[in-house]
Amino acid sequence: MTTRERRLAEFNGQGHPMPNQVVQVLCEDHSGTYLLPFPCCFSDGEWRNSATGGTLQATVVGWRLPRI
Repeated sequence: MTTRERRLAEFNGQGHPMPNQVVQVLCEDHSGTYLLPFPCCFSDGEWRNSATGGTLQATVVGWRLPRI
């Protein structure tokens, strides 16, 4: 099982990406950390699903550029 620290090390936890830049996000809840299965962006001070524009109802603890 991947530890929280190891998973966080794979993501940028400082600041936000460029507005509307598509990224992968790492979220956290009472059960642990998890990668959202869809691309996201940070726009108008909120994290959003980049495909639907819907606001995330999750605690984002890190982001990174999509991995190919």
